[in-house]
Amino acid sequence: MELAYRDITYCKNVGAKRADILRQELGVRTALDLLHQYPYKYIDRSRFYRISELDDEDTYVQIIGEIVDWHTIGVGRGQRLSAQFTDGEQMIELVWFQGVQYVKLQRGVQYLLFGKPSRFNHTYNFVHPDLTPMAKVTPDMTQGLEPYYNTTERMKRAGLNSKAMRQIIAGLLPDLRMGVPDTIGMDVLEKYRMMGLTEALVNVHFPKDTPSMQRARERLKFEELFYIQLQLLRQMKRREQNPGFKMPMVGSRFHALYRSLPWPLTGAQQRVIREIHEDLKSGRQMNRLLQGDVGSGKTLVALLCCLLAVDNGYQTCIMAPTEILANQHYETLRAFLEPLNQQSSISHQPSVRIELLTGSTTKKQREPIHTGLQDGSIDILIGTHALLEDTVQWANLGLVIVDEQHRFGVAQRAKLWNKNTTPPHVLVMTATPIPRTLAMTVYGDLRVSIIDELPPGRKPVQTFHYSIQRRTSINQFIRQQIDAGRQVYVVYPLIQENEKLDLQDLENGYNTLCETFPEYRISMVHGKMKAKDKDLQMQRFISGETQLLVATTVIEVGVNVPNASVMIIENAERFGLSQLHQLRGRVGRGADQSYCLLLTKMELSKETRQRMDIMVATNDGFRIAEADLQLRGPGDLEGTAQSGLPFDLHIANLSTDGQILELARRAAGEIIERDPLLESEHNRIYKRRIDMLRIEAHNWSDIS
Repeated sequence: MELAYRDITYCKNVGAKRADILRQELGVRTALDLLHQYPYKYIDRSRFYRISELDDEDTYVQIIGEIVDWHTIGVGRGQRLSAQFTDGEQMIELVWFQGVQYVKLQRGVQYLLFGKPSRFNHTYNFVHPDLTPMAKVTPDMTQGLEPYYNTTERMKRAGLNSKAMRQIIAGLLPDLRMGVPDTIGMDVLEKYRMMGLTEALVNVHFPKDTPSMQRARERLKFEELFYIQLQLLRQMKRREQNPGFKMPMVGSRFHALYRSLPWPLTGAQQRVIREIHEDLKSGRQMNRLLQGDVGSGKTLVALLCCLLAVDNGYQTCIMAPTEILANQHYETLRAFLEPLNQQSSISHQPSVRIELLTGSTTKKQREPIHTGLQDGSIDILIGTHALLEDTVQWANLGLVIVDEQHRFGVAQRAKLWNKNTTPPHVLVMTATPIPRTLAMTVYGDLRVSIIDELPPGRKPVQTFHYSIQRRTSINQFIRQQIDAGRQVYVVYPLIQENEKLDLQDLENGYNTLCETFPEYRISMVHGKMKAKDKDLQMQRFISGETQLLVATTVIEVGVNVPNASVMIIENAERFGLSQLHQLRGRVGRGADQSYCLLLTKMELSKETRQRMDIMVATNDGFRIAEADLQLRGPGDLEGTAQSGLPFDLHIANLSTDGQILELARRAAGEIIERDPLLESEHNRIYKRRIDMLRIEAHNWSDIS
């Protein structure tokens, strides 16, 4: 029976009980599924060490020698076994803390010792090593690279540890070597110099040498990334065939706002608007991602795009994830439109009606908004999830702009999409710069525009990293800045004190700041406050009534206070790079020099210190995003889990496999360019494989 159809129950060394655990823990159902459980590391079993050569606690080693002596210490659960092992030249201690009764030792017997050395009191020892009499050592135990497999706690309790997984997969080798059908065409394999699937699966599990293992892993990574790109590019091609509202005109309202701006657009803003207008006038439905670092001018670009739609007779909306951000957008856009609307009343040119709809909008306020949407008199609606309500109906919705889209579920965005029989143009905006590899996967089916230039006159925020021992001088700096007329943010990772975490908390911090600065007024904002109270505190700070704002990360996005020049982040070690960068982006919005102070405890891990160093070294959000991807991996980055990939990754890693991803996208692009629907006989292999891999139950993938 083919490996793809053989139930794991009938694989050697499995059986019904183990099969059930493998199905539940790993989602493994067939023999071929088992072969796609790839090793996470390899250990070279061909080299033998001497005790004198030990110099690295991270390396597994094997040593041939004898047990000289052993004794047990303690009783019951606290019992441990200590043995002295010699390689004929030096001695080393072996220690077992568990299963002591099962460890059987003999003098005068040569053993193969295998394990990872650890250091205690400046001396190496081995804790729970593998100890095999040399008479029982088989050739495969000391040859080549030994694979190690990830297992769960439940698997280990059932005896399905890495060694058991290796034995099960080894039992499939005879059938595997007979060949499995390849999933990539020979023309692609030859062009990109990739192994065939059979050879790759053999060498990923039981490689004869390191180069073979590396080539096998490269092939399997290529395949995963290739199918993701094939699906995304096919999706993009299919979507580009969707009819869209045609918006060719650059009209009077666009020109009026453009002329009224107090400063010129940057070259990047102009380029992005041209790219978006090309989509709007094409007659095809737009799906575009707009990336721009904090303060790069995305909101103004969004407004100008709205006016392109309005001048062509269409309504637009901007959906934000929070009321604070929606209010901020509304006030910002209304301020931009005010000169235009004043001029309209004099010159009798058409004005622009803009409204705000959030959860706090009263029933009385909603009625004229609903009416204005239905009769077409409202041109631009800013809002939150309230825009998704069934009662919100449009006369002619032509453009939807979704800000910080990873904060919305796909089903929520689908409701907005379905407001029209013809889908509106969609512009997705994010202030979180996305590394190239993520942009090519998570957002790989969208056209991408990037604002990579800050408006002129912006002074880069100066960032410093201090330990909390510098509190006195930091307080002096705060007082100096406030006395100069500036305002200060202080951000905490927790709302209330937590006994298990040695962290500064917001409530204690607020009380301490009130005691330290009795002459200043202080606002406090956090996510557990009622929206009305939160907005009141925010407005007090925005208006300048309060000089300090104590907050959690609710201020991470959308708060715009040009007079605030200092961002202090307590326990900065608790935040990721992208979050630190977003918080820093709340300052540096005015003409004055701004500062970001990262406060941490003294003792930091190597990775945490790297994060602090990167923040101090650069204000470039794209560099920071790439560094964040390298340090944390794609699974932890904000937005990735929500947005998802078309298919799961088992071996490819978006933080390290950028070059393979580039090759995979190129290969997939060549195929889609020739055959967008994968209809040719030659390409049916790819369509069948995509159909097998597709895991989404609903066709949400059409929605940006």
